[in-house]
Amino acid sequence: MDLLLKVASSLEIYVDLVPRWRGGELPRMLNAGHAALHEAAARLLAAMPGWTFAPEVSFAVFGERGVIDVLAYHGESRALLVIELKTDLVDVQGLLGSVDRYRRLARGVARDRGWEAASVSVWVVLRDTDTNRRRVAAHATVLRSALPLDGWRMRRWLRTPDGAVAGLSFLADARVRSISGVSAGIRRVRRAR
Repeated sequence: MDLLLKVASSLEIYVDLVPRWRGGELPRMLNAGHAALHEAAARLLAAMPGWTFAPEVSFAVFGERGVIDVLAYHGESRALLVIELKTDLVDVQGLLGSVDRYRRLARGVARDRGWEAASVSVWVVLRDTDTNRRRVAAHATVLRSALPLDGWRMRRWLRTPDGAVAGLSFLADARVRSISGVSAGIRRVRRAR
């Protein structure tokens, strides 16, 4: 490491070290907000009859590697659901690209688990913060074009899955806080006038 940093410094090259652990980025794996979203999604799916799910499903398909936050399967309808959890919406294009890649590869990933899917759906779940709502509003045309269903319609679909759908919804901070035991987000405090 010392030699690498010395050579890089003399060449004016910046070296960025990214720790990785079990296929995921360490900061993401340790993020309490993300873990709370995972728990909330798991509880929601566990309450819906007929769903089986697996968290943090890694894949490597012809050089494409990644981790699906939650992969869920409804045996009776053979509906497969890819759930992408985001505590903060930062990169809209990156999110849509990842979701599209997961949707495209999900059938094969599920087959490796013995799940034969008749349809593949996606659901992006964002932590409910003012910032995330502003970002979704700023990119509403693009996001709703790719992910038209809201949380209410996604939950209705979960009860009786029929065909492929795509949705985006928010999970309230209060629900995340009750699961994690800590506040799910940073709150700004303004001084009283």
